[in-house]
Amino acid sequence: MGHETPTITVAKRERTGTRYAKRLRDAGRLPAVIYGGGGEPTHVSLDAIEAIDHLRTGVHVMEVSVDGDDTNTCLIKELQFGHLGDDLVHIDFARVDLDQYVTVNVPVNLTGTAAGTKQEGAMLVVIRSEIEVRCKVRDIPSEITANISEMMDAITVGELALPAGVEALLDPEKHIAHIAIKAEEEVEETDAEAIEVDTDEAEPEVITEKPGAEEEEKGEG
Repeated sequence: MGHETPTITVAKRERTGTRYAKRLRDAGRLPAVIYGGGGEPTHVSLDAIEAIDHLRTGVHVMEVSVDGDDTNTCLIKELQFGHLGDDLVHIDFARVDLDQYVTVNVPVNLTGTAAGTKQEGAMLVVIRSEIEVRCKVRDIPSEITANISEMMDAITVGELALPAGVEALLDPEKHIAHIAIKAEEEVEETDAEAIEVDTDEAEPEVITEKPGAEEEEKGEG
């Protein structure tokens, strides 16, 4: 993996429910649950600041020590946020084996300044900041880095240099980022001139869209 698997100590919690979870968060702890791997679900709590510090480094897997005793290798399966989408309120851990294959989302880090943005009116449009990959737990990268310094048009999923043992699940032709040219604001002189014609003699023209025009997939490259 891209970094050493951190160990975090959690404490069992006997009580569950919204009110108790709020008390935990007010005390600086996060409610969490550990499940899977043939074991019973275990409700725990952990230090919020410590957990967030690990998550910010791109950690996907942790060694979770329950009350400093029973330790499980766990995949961070789901992060739940508050209704405003800002505060982390709950973590789901899934027990895994290091040689188990899993599907995870990994951030894509674009470095350099794309050559294509040197054109007048050009700008870089990032379509995907992360991609879904499949690999063994031990091979999960913290991020995938791509240098786009020589990019003139676009960079696709298939052009990413993936670590050994890591497979991208998205169509290789899909864009990670591409260059877009800003449309210049044109003074609609042509339309203005059209208005100046003798309206008494001019007949209105009805413009209709071609039937069956395929709509481009929103947000896709």
